[in-house]
Amino acid sequence: MRNLDISMIGVPIDLGQSRRGVDMGPSAMRYAGAVERLRALGHQVMDQGNIVISAVHEKTSSEAGLKNLEEVTAATVKLAEAVSNIVADNHFPLVLGGDHSIAIGTLAGLADHYKNLGVIWYDAHADMNTRETSPSGNIHGMPLAVSMGLGHERLVNVHRDGVKIDPRNVVIIGARALDPGERKLIKEQGVKVFTMHEIDRYGMSAVIQQTLEYFSTRQVDGVHLSLDLDGLDPLYTPGVGTPVPGGITYRESHLAMELLEDAKVITSAEFVEVNPVLDEYNKTADVAVALMGSLFGEKLL
Repeated sequence: MRNLDISMIGVPIDLGQSRRGVDMGPSAMRYAGAVERLRALGHQVMDQGNIVISAVHEKTSSEAGLKNLEEVTAATVKLAEAVSNIVADNHFPLVLGGDHSIAIGTLAGLADHYKNLGVIWYDAHADMNTRETSPSGNIHGMPLAVSMGLGHERLVNVHRDGVKIDPRNVVIIGARALDPGERKLIKEQGVKVFTMHEIDRYGMSAVIQQTLEYFSTRQVDGVHLSLDLDGLDPLYTPGVGTPVPGGITYRESHLAMELLEDAKVITSAEFVEVNPVLDEYNKTADVAVALMGSLFGEKLL
């Protein structure tokens, strides 16, 4: 097992979607023992606290059909700077969300340091909507599209102008709720997707192996894991804002994390969409921290 210098940073924001409470996700994961669990594995963990999010006492008026555009943009700019500084210090960035809009900032910060970054999007959703295709105007359904250079210019140009990731370097795992516009973009942009059909048919081991082989052919210079807890079936993670039945199991998810750790390919990670308001006795945060354990080298024996 490799011993890492991990810099953990929380982003307590719930403005990228419509259900309040996910801003407490970073605190819930810390309460579930994230720092202690990783330190017990021999890693050096520096908890840098939380990005400061401006309070919004009333829902702001939407701009161009996007909810809380100003606030989400400001938060992701701060996160991008923090992530870029973490990588510059040769530390492993571990980001705790917050809703999935934060990935706009994470990927923007990583783009300072990687020329051909691979991205694993572990999620029930593709998060590839734009303002033209989004049924809700929620920015947490747009971060992958934004990072590919598609969407509102203020989001696309967070931290640095333009495209942050090559769509052909993205692998979505666990998809089972795709909007029509997303299906179209996936095909147009050449994004590789393993839906629940492939996971059920071939098994998680084969899916991860094919993902690793795919990244090898793409010659990526790093791999970011963006894990939305709604990628798992809501039986295991009830505390998420957009649960979708028929998801990845608890054990399949641990296997995925274990195989990724065995391959030593993950260079940054974020865990998002833990909503304690909707949870049962912090169950979803406990699952998130358990998966962190497997990703960072925890073994059964």
